[in-house]
Amino acid sequence: MEPTDENLRAWDKAHPPAERGEASLPPEVRESVSDLHGKRVLHVGCGSGVATLEFVELGASVTGVDPSDGALELARERGPSVLWIHGELDGLPTEVQRGRFDLVYAGPETTQVVRDLDRFATSVAAALRTGGDLLLYDWHPAALCVDGLMHWREDYFQPGFRRLGQVVGALGRHGLVVRALEEYPAGAGSFHDARVPETFLLHARKTR
Repeated sequence: MEPTDENLRAWDKAHPPAERGEASLPPEVRESVSDLHGKRVLHVGCGSGVATLEFVELGASVTGVDPSDGALELARERGPSVLWIHGELDGLPTEVQRGRFDLVYAGPETTQVVRDLDRFATSVAAALRTGGDLLLYDWHPAALCVDGLMHWREDYFQPGFRRLGQVVGALGRHGLVVRALEEYPAGAGSFHDARVPETFLLHARKTR
């Protein structure tokens, strides 16, 4: 069962696309990547590049990938030192699948917009060197099941609904071992109740 149109509209209202594209790195991610000097970072779903440039500030050599030509145009104006590449999120361009990145970061909406989780995991693993890390910070799938009145509108376990366990499973099948998984409640300004997990941060490492 897919999220209802009503729930998706409510989600978009609370998190407008323009705001998502301009968002900086979440504090939880910044705390995980305090020093990236000498590291190669791939930002999957970089949008207009605001968050991507924070990796540059942390000392990394950065490549950004996004399917939107308009967003990439803005990104190139913001960060001429970054290599910006047009590409789909679940089938990363072949030029980045060469096992040379120390860190791959994917931000909000990734797990809901990729068409094939296994293909996403395969291409991320191909982009990382052995021992490299994936950081995935995304909206918690449970949040799509609950509206602002704490009514469950979807069944989290219905076939076809993309669950957190399915994300972990896809990564594990392709040599990405989950080392940490944190879930966070709704923050200030959200239409969700703080008792509902709204976001999560997953850290996985390429082991082979």
